[in-house]
Amino acid sequence: MDTLHSADSAAAGALSDAGPDVRRLRLAALDDAIARIRTQIAAADLERQARGKKIDPSWFHRAKTAMRHLQRERVELLATGPVTARRKARLKDAIIEVVRRDHDEASWATVLNEARCLVAGEG
Repeated sequence: MDTLHSADSAAAGALSDAGPDVRRLRLAALDDAIARIRTQIAAADLERQARGKKIDPSWFHRAKTAMRHLQRERVELLATGPVTARRKARLKDAIIEVVRRDHDEASWATVLNEARCLVAGEG
């Protein structure tokens, strides 16, 4: 069975820092590998039912273990995914709160004015 080997953990770790396109491609590859293993297990089960043969327990264990590793990598990749819009908004709010503490009303107005100029492309 050629789908029994999961990706190297170093490569998986590098993907957590990769861009969304690389991550999406890796997720698609993981989904394909998981689907192939499931198909092979289902085919072996159909053959077992049709011919009355037993499934090789060693092969079955390797297939299920490989699938678990791929699923774990998929979950880890999703869990360490890119910063969501909600997390970005919370970070912005925290930055504003920290900076706001260090400024009085006049200097805070200056900070806001500079930020507005940056957004408008003037600074």
